[in-house]
Amino acid sequence: MDTLSPDDARRVGQVVELLRQSRSLLFITGAGLSADSGLPTYRGVGGLYENEDPEENVPIEELLSAGMIRARPKLTWKYLLQIERAGRNARPNRGHEVIAQMEARFERVWVLTQNVDGLHRQAGSRNVIDIHGDLRRIRCMHCPYQQPATDYDGFALPPRCPDCRGILRPDVVLFGERLPAEQLATYQTETARGFDLVLSVGTTSVFPYISAPVLDAYHFRKPSVEINPGETDVTEFVTVKLPLRAAAALEAIWMGYSGKQAPIAEQ
Repeated sequence: MDTLSPDDARRVGQVVELLRQSRSLLFITGAGLSADSGLPTYRGVGGLYENEDPEENVPIEELLSAGMIRARPKLTWKYLLQIERAGRNARPNRGHEVIAQMEARFERVWVLTQNVDGLHRQAGSRNVIDIHGDLRRIRCMHCPYQQPATDYDGFALPPRCPDCRGILRPDVVLFGERLPAEQLATYQTETARGFDLVLSVGTTSVFPYISAPVLDAYHFRKPSVEINPGETDVTEFVTVKLPLRAAAALEAIWMGYSGKQAPIAEQ
């Protein structure tokens, strides 16, 4: 358990009080939460392709695009394998577990995640909108065939559908693709109902559909919380800003909500 500064302990207390006044919660999660499970991002500090492009000198965003997997699926799959291997041994961290535990304490809890690692469901969350899909679901690009995949070992490059011999791919949103219809419909339904408290965790909130629930909370005078060490596009609009790592902040909040106190550093 990380030691909190007095200021951070005060902010955690504010979040706990907001939770006690709430019946419905929306958690919006990004790479910062999965980073605490040891998962690297594509770019950024500690990313797989930090400050450089892959060996083909093509940006990873192009290699992992809809156009590339259609034109050169073997090349796209080369990097899908790298990303899958990098996160293969990742397990849910305490932050994922806290969010899952919240479902049992509140009337309505949803998770809107940009992460494609499936860790929220592994931790026990049921109401998950994986808006960018899940690497562990594989589907055919040409027919309805689907299959789960615990890992990508044994896949040919590119893997072929056993039904139609079409190209298989992860059921994730590649660059240049639209958001999946099913997840988008759930997102629209649940956000239209509104939430008593919105918590943005480990995301820079650069996508409009990720920042929108926080901005809606601001405009409708509902409280919101941001957990992120850095400043983001929504920082100025939240009720409480916790500049902490995702898992540490969520554990401190859970302890406070459960009537315990996280350790506080002496001044």
